[in-house]
Amino acid sequence: MKITVRYFASIREAIGHGSESVDTTAATLGALRDELIARGGAHASSLARGRAVRMALNQNLSDEAAALADGAEVAFFPPVTGG
Repeated sequence: MKITVRYFASIREAIGHGSESVDTTAATLGALRDELIARGGAHASSLARGRAVRMALNQNLSDEAAALADGAEVAFFPPVTGG
């Protein structure tokens, strides 16, 4: 399936672009994250397990078990704190 992946803040800076179209066989957000990590390089370091990364599916905060569908929009971003 084809999905749109968007990267924000420090993740976008590390990867070098804000979005991309991805062909994936991943069924869930967690599986997609693992596919992207497997690319190595900036994807591996910025999305690595153990790093705090928030995810959204179709503009709704979601956990790794959220199911992907063709045409979905996924966003990865670091946790944000404010004051």
